[in-house]
Amino acid sequence: MNDAPAPNRNWLSRIIRRPPVIPVVRLQGVIAADQRPGRLNIAGVEPLLARAFAMKAAPAVAIVINSPGGSPVQSRLISKRIRELADRHNKTVLVFVEDAAASGGYFIAVAGDEILVDPSSIVGSIGVIMAGFGFVEAIGKLGIERRVHTAGRNKSTLDPFLPEKAEDVERIKQFELDIHEVFIEHVRKGRRGRLKADDDVLFTGQWWTGLRGVDLGLVDGIGDLHATLRERYGDTVVLKHIAPKRPLFALPRLGFSAQSMVEDVTHSIEDRAWWARLGL
Repeated sequence: MNDAPAPNRNWLSRIIRRPPVIPVVRLQGVIAADQRPGRLNIAGVEPLLARAFAMKAAPAVAIVINSPGGSPVQSRLISKRIRELADRHNKTVLVFVEDAAASGGYFIAVAGDEILVDPSSIVGSIGVIMAGFGFVEAIGKLGIERRVHTAGRNKSTLDPFLPEKAEDVERIKQFELDIHEVFIEHVRKGRRGRLKADDDVLFTGQWWTGLRGVDLGLVDGIGDLHATLRERYGDTVVLKHIAPKRPLFALPRLGFSAQSMVEDVTHSIEDRAWWARLGL
């Protein structure tokens, strides 16, 4: 009988230590439900998050955000999913803000355990906005008669070709207040103990530079992705960028239609308007 101790099979792993690997998920663009390039939504983001948090050896997951905002529903779904996966896999979430994490972009950022920004990043814009146009006089001058038939007296709310009604404005305002309260509670919960200003400063819809955001407690500090991860996990740290998988066989897009061209231009204008609100 051999009583000699069994050889330690982990000796090689102790000699050759693998560098830490940090998965990086980039969330860039306007937040909206429609499936198209440059838009953020839960359908497009969830597979990336699932892959990132499934990396067992990773001590943290890095989320890079560059978004002016958009859909409150999609913002909440993405933020909620980040937190769910972090808790399930026991991962630290480090959020890095580039040009902007404003409105819905900031809503998502709050899911992080820590939010780091550039001094000139734009953060905040904790508010709700609905905007449109009115063409009542325009169609009159053109000799156009608008005919609208509805079942339900409020069905034509926000119709740009009908005069604005006071009761419609009041109802829309309450709608915005309800969504705003969801946003406020989300920030209070996610930034509990770290906010450094009163509600009438933080929750007015105003946005600030990253430097000012640190003073207000909206973010935790100044730092960029590469320098911060090297400082915390060593110079050998490896960043694993999690990108959408390309289909094995992708059919090329043949031809175009007038409708698709109009849609592309319209979406580009919408996206540009979101960024323009921040002067970007």
